[in-house]
Amino acid sequence: MLRPKFHFISGLPRSGSTLLSAILRQNPRYHASMTSAVGSLFSSVISQLSAGSEYAPLVTREQKRELLKGLFSSYYHDKQDKEIIFDTNRMWSARLPALLDLYPEAKMLCTVRNVAWVLDSFESKFQQDPFENTSLYQNEQERNTVYSRAEALIGKHRQVGFPWAALRDAYYSKHADSMLLIDYELLTRDPARVIALIYEFLGEDCFEHDFDHVDYDEPQFDDALGIVGLHKVQPKVEFKPRATVLPPDLYDKYSQMSFWLDRSHSKANVIASKG
Repeated sequence: MLRPKFHFISGLPRSGSTLLSAILRQNPRYHASMTSAVGSLFSSVISQLSAGSEYAPLVTREQKRELLKGLFSSYYHDKQDKEIIFDTNRMWSARLPALLDLYPEAKMLCTVRNVAWVLDSFESKFQQDPFENTSLYQNEQERNTVYSRAEALIGKHRQVGFPWAALRDAYYSKHADSMLLIDYELLTRDPARVIALIYEFLGEDCFEHDFDHVDYDEPQFDDALGIVGLHKVQPKVEFKPRATVLPPDLYDKYSQMSFWLDRSHSKANVIASKG
């Protein structure tokens, strides 16, 4: 049996990565899901075997590579019937050089969205249950107002700030041609066309997806975060316009962060409007 080929899903939170996985997994040749544990294990192994660790002198670079590749094969040992596995993690954008060293033919699909709408999505979920102190925020000071909540999430090591910086890092890197950035609004407005472009980018034959019956949910994971329905995908893929819950000044401030709309200094592939 041939070993599965690995591709990766990364990008911004609340920008359609779970939706994209739910669509891709309709193809019986593919496996895709929400964020896996491989990213954290990957970072831990590198940390344990890098300079400053007592184990570093005992492990060669080739051994390190094989250990890291072993994480993927071990984690997905029960998916050997799949031809392609998409592993999802926000940190993969920051690990693009390492991933391409391990899997030179790998591609990275990165979902993106106006950052103001990313924060709006988190805020909308927070406002659904004012009696729950979600673990997204570390203390009462962060939870107090929409301003403190947005500032917390956009912090450089936090749920929005880190993946945004990691994606920007990869976008302007020499490996950017291995990336495809996919705008959430376009994916939901015209899923058939966007998915066809994704298959073209991957070099794969098209598959007839059912965009009226998409299914995915992780209630136990969301319950642990204290936010109901964070990873629940609605059956029909469609764009649902609505007014933002953010104050106008916050919306305007964070709408300026869509760096992928400027394609003059990047080799990345982008499915997005030009602003």
